[in-house]
Amino acid sequence: MLVLKLFWEFFKIGAFTFGGGYAMISMVKTALVDKRKWLSEDEFWECITLAQSLPGVFAINMALYTGFKICGKSGAALAMAGAALPSVIIIVLIASFIQNINGLKTVKDIFAGIRPCVIALILVPGLTMLKKAKLDKRTFWIPILACLAVCLLGISPVYLIIVAIIAGIILAKYALRNS
Repeated sequence: MLVLKLFWEFFKIGAFTFGGGYAMISMVKTALVDKRKWLSEDEFWECITLAQSLPGVFAINMALYTGFKICGKSGAALAMAGAALPSVIIIVLIASFIQNINGLKTVKDIFAGIRPCVIALILVPGLTMLKKAKLDKRTFWIPILACLAVCLLGISPVYLIIVAIIAGIILAKYALRNS
């Protein structure tokens, strides 16, 4: 049954993704686009854009949107449950043993080893999105300015998204008038 396969894919992704929702982008693409062919590549990147733009947890937004796109409401619910359940299980287990493992050198070493991989898991989809953005002479500076605004000026990405939405609407209306 497709909806159970969808749950299982997101459960596996949720179980093996460290570093938050952005780290899961490559795994979701591999599972849903490359392997299962449930989404086209364009639909997948549309999902990333939408999940990033909405309030809430990115991983959950992504699971909800792709689940709905593939199997409707039941797909959305089960994809979200699959993505969230491993974290819930892990947190419950950690909470029950935290006093015993909190100060262990091995645990600290494990997390120190995971950090560089998390950086790669976030960086690779970012670079892939940059390639897919089809930037031209007029737009190549937008991601650069956005990064500078967030990193150097401390501007919230929420404001950048709002400005991007408004700019997109204005540019679309301008393009319609001139066509």
